[in-house]
Amino acid sequence: MGIRVSRTVRGDAHIDVARSAARLFLEKGVAGTSGDEIAEAAGISKRTLWRYFRSKESCIEPLFALTSQRFAAKLRNWPLDISVERFLEITYDFSKIEAEEIEDGRLVVHLIARLEEEPALLEPFFMATRMTETLLAEVIASRLQMSPTDFEVRLCAATVAAGMRVIDETVSRAAVKYGQIPTVAETNDRLAQAIRRASTLPFCDPVKPRHS
Repeated sequence: MGIRVSRTVRGDAHIDVARSAARLFLEKGVAGTSGDEIAEAAGISKRTLWRYFRSKESCIEPLFALTSQRFAAKLRNWPLDISVERFLEITYDFSKIEAEEIEDGRLVVHLIARLEEEPALLEPFFMATRMTETLLAEVIASRLQMSPTDFEVRLCAATVAAGMRVIDETVSRAAVKYGQIPTVAETNDRLAQAIRRASTLPFCDPVKPRHS
């Protein structure tokens, strides 16, 4: 038997723990998975795991957070002169997305599909939704030359984030539980429609660039 070298949870190790926890939760359920098993799967000591994570459920937070961060990075590159539909079409072309991001997305979809049966997963999921709401406020404000702290901007971000959450839950559950897997184009269309319907400010269409 080889000696497994334990590493501390820093940098990419956080997401390694989250991926390990996600796979175990999907295989055995949250109740059927122990913190010790997560630590072993991630290649870290039990002490290190509990030093950086407050509970076994919180171990998947970095995976949800990374998904939000990736979405944020894409949103920040949304050109002012294109609509939300065109933006999603360009951004979510799977031929241009790295395999690791696609696999992370698959794990997240399966976790979201389990929310009804695994309510312990709701807290990390809603924390990620909150992150998405914050980044949406920044993007909406930037497109409309407003402040992200303005009430109207925050309200719009909250309603759009909620709409996106509904789409995530609906599509994930249909795909995992009923095999109703939409095409990328269909998913983009549903998401764009949700964003438009939920939006209380006109940021979905092309906007005029700022003039110095």
